[in-house]
Amino acid sequence: MNLTTSKNWVDTHFHVFHAGEAVAGARYVPQYTAALSDWQSLAQSAGVTRGVWVQPSFLGVDNQLMLRALKDHPEMLRGVAVVAADTQADALKALHAEGVRGIRLNLSGVSHDIPEWTRAEPVWRALHELGWHLEVHTDQGALTHALAQLPTDVPLVVDHMAKPNEAKATDTSIALLTQRAQHAPTYVKLSGAYRLGGVDATRLAQLWLQELGPQALLWGSDWPCTNHEHLAHYDALLAELTTWVGLAHLETVLSDNPQRLYWA
Repeated sequence: MNLTTSKNWVDTHFHVFHAGEAVAGARYVPQYTAALSDWQSLAQSAGVTRGVWVQPSFLGVDNQLMLRALKDHPEMLRGVAVVAADTQADALKALHAEGVRGIRLNLSGVSHDIPEWTRAEPVWRALHELGWHLEVHTDQGALTHALAQLPTDVPLVVDHMAKPNEAKATDTSIALLTQRAQHAPTYVKLSGAYRLGGVDATRLAQLWLQELGPQALLWGSDWPCTNHEHLAHYDALLAELTTWVGLAHLETVLSDNPQRLYWA
C-alpha cells in the first residue's frame, strides 16, 4: 500500500502472545506464537509506525508481557490492559507510567451480566483522573445490554465496528452510540470485519462515518486475527480502510484520532 502521507499511522488493535500460554480455564489457548517483531515487520512495511497492544482475554489480568514491551518501546507502543474490577487507583497509575491508556472488557462469548463492574467506582474515578478510556468488545447485538451496566460519562472505545445486528441507523447498538457520542467521547474501531456475522463491513463503516463523523473512528488490524488467522494479511486489512472511509479521511482515522487518544 503506497498511500502513506504521515509518519504517525497507528494500528490501534493488535495482540501478542506465546504458544501454549493462557490463564487457567481460558476458552482459547493459542497454539502458535504471535511475536511483537512479526507485527512490527508487517506494520512498518505497510507504513504503520505505531501501535496499541491490546491485552488478549486469554492472558487475563497478567499484563507483564505487554508492560515489558511498552517499557522497551515507549514511543512506538501504547497499551490497553485487562484488570480486575477491584483494582486500586495506585495500580492503575503504575500502569499509566508504563504506557497503558485504557482497560478492556472482552465479553465476547461470555455472560454480559457484569455486576462487579457496576460497583467499580474507584476504577471509573481513576480512568477520569488518568485520561483513560474503556474499551468494550461484546457479542453481536449485545452492546446495549453491556453499556446499560457501565458509566455513561467514561470515554469509550468499541471494538470491531460495535458488532450491530444490522448496518442501519435504527439498529439499537448504532442508535445508542450515536446518542452517547453527544455527551461523552465515543470511538468505534474499524476492525474485525470477519467478526460481523454477515453484516456488510463497508456499509457499516460508511454508516459510522455518517453517524459519528471521521473524528470518532479508529483503525485496527486485529492481528493476528485469532480464530481467523487465514485472513491475517496486513496489507489487505489496511487497504480495507480506504474502501470503507475513502482517501480523504485516512489521515484522521490513522493518525489524528489515535495520536490524540493514546499519545496526547
